[in-house]
Amino acid sequence: MSKTTPSTSIVEVLDNTSIEYEQNDKEEKSWWKKVVDYLEVDNPGGLTNTQRFLFNHDLRPVEAARRQWSWYNYAFFWIADSFNINTWMIASTGVQQGMTWWQTWLSVWVGYFLCGIFVSISARIGVVNHISFPIGVRASFGIFFAAWPVINRVVMSCVWYSVQSMVAAPCMGLMLRSIFGQHLDETMPNGINNPNLTTFQFLSFFLFWLFQLPFLWFPPHKIRHLFTAKAYIVPVAGVAFLVWTLVKAHGAGPVIRKKSTLGSHDLAWTFVESTMNALANFATLITNAPDFSRFADKPSFSMKYVVQTVSIPLCFSITSLIGILVSSASESLYGEPTWNPLDVLGHFLDNYSAGNRAGVFLLGFAFAIAQLGTNISANSLSFGTDVTSLLPNYLTIRRGSYLCAILALVVQPWNLTSSSSNFTTYLSAYSVFLSSIVGVICCDYYYVRRGYLKLTHLYSLFAPEDKTQPSYYRYNKIGLNPRALIAYLCGILPNIVGFVGQVKGQDSVPIGAIEVYRLNFFMGFFSSGIVYALLCYFWPVNGVPEVRPFEKKWFEEFQDVENFEEELQGHIVHEGVEQVGSYSTAVTKKDIV
Repeated sequence: MSKTTPSTSIVEVLDNTSIEYEQNDKEEKSWWKKVVDYLEVDNPGGLTNTQRFLFNHDLRPVEAARRQWSWYNYAFFWIADSFNINTWMIASTGVQQGMTWWQTWLSVWVGYFLCGIFVSISARIGVVNHISFPIGVRASFGIFFAAWPVINRVVMSCVWYSVQSMVAAPCMGLMLRSIFGQHLDETMPNGINNPNLTTFQFLSFFLFWLFQLPFLWFPPHKIRHLFTAKAYIVPVAGVAFLVWTLVKAHGAGPVIRKKSTLGSHDLAWTFVESTMNALANFATLITNAPDFSRFADKPSFSMKYVVQTVSIPLCFSITSLIGILVSSASESLYGEPTWNPLDVLGHFLDNYSAGNRAGVFLLGFAFAIAQLGTNISANSLSFGTDVTSLLPNYLTIRRGSYLCAILALVVQPWNLTSSSSNFTTYLSAYSVFLSSIVGVICCDYYYVRRGYLKLTHLYSLFAPEDKTQPSYYRYNKIGLNPRALIAYLCGILPNIVGFVGQVKGQDSVPIGAIEVYRLNFFMGFFSSGIVYALLCYFWPVNGVPEVRPFEKKWFEEFQDVENFEEELQGHIVHEGVEQVGSYSTAVTKKDIV
């Protein structure tokens, strides 16, 4: 303890004692504790772990300064997102199963129009309330049980990021072959003892993995510039690829002249399955649409509905049409339709001329940018945003995005995609679980609450205006809404048998279950939504407007969140300590008001 003199003030004694304790604490810390402390996110308010779980900078409602996405930014976002390898190949299933090209393309239009509607419905919560998916889901599932839907989305983001990086790896392979040799993939020594991976394939994957890292640095409200640049570059490259292929093939090829080989019953179900493929591929983006829509600069009608419902079907259908035409022309060139555009580009290198090498390099680079934008928008940024609600002490959106990239290596996608032909089918089939989550969220917001949300209650265990009362969205001691859990399970049940059949083989389950599963997204969405509405009618929840089931009333308001911390935390100030609602922050004498 420090020695004092008569002139030494009590403040100086306390300061010196505090310094000594801090020095002793630093000396006693282990290296592991030092690493943990270094990794911990700054906590200027001295909040507890629970308080940081409920509220932190990355989860707070987006203030006006960060709401920089206008309607055209979202249009560019969907233009950029549409041009990728998966969308290019989306029409292959319908054509290969016997539909004509125009029947398949019509199913794509219908499917992505439905995607636009569901994205608009999900995104509105973010547009009006400026909150992300992890916060919006608290209203229906409960403050703590909301972690379960978030974990679902986080896991899918991580796995898809890894798989999409592996899908994009041949882009880098084409660029390397264009520069260093036509047969580089065959002549490069293979030092990897894995039947699913060669040294050349891993090099291609690793280069694309590195290519993505700088773009993970930018925060969500600034990454819109990447999508704008991609919206200019990639569609031009796609049209150039189409023209190049049509010229080489001297026409569009035989696929567009083929007639349907299906009877009316089989044709109807094939059409439905092709339509639902679009929804299955979009399920993840539908689920966490508020993560992006919360940055909308104003809640206009076009921002809520028009941008998504117009740009999504238009952009994705045009990309699918280009894929159909290029694949049809490839049959004239190589004897069979090639649905993967990277395989078509690989054939172009059979004639290893300077022009072909330059063209393949540029188109390979364009596809790399296409996959980059899609991987960031659908996976890394979603992972980063959502994981901040699970580990707020150590993760921000930026850190979460880089963690997603690191885990992509751990996942080892070359084993997943090669060892099981059903793996990508399983990932798409996972939409049955996500659709049940979306069904509960949308029913809660649009029907049960009629657009009414009390934002401060989403970030606190107790009502900020009355600390003796629990938050509307706590429901019980464990923060779980049992109605949402029951409805979620009821949304999964109709699809679970068909899901097993889709993964293990259709012969293993009854045909009726397969036909139900073909409507998987609708079954999950409406089953969970209807059950949740019935449960809330017979077992009412707190904090909802008093309205009859079919009464036409709407209570949604554009939220002003500029002073959200003050509204949430309050300002009860005592000497030496500022009481911040349920939080307490040490202050100096000059801070006291």
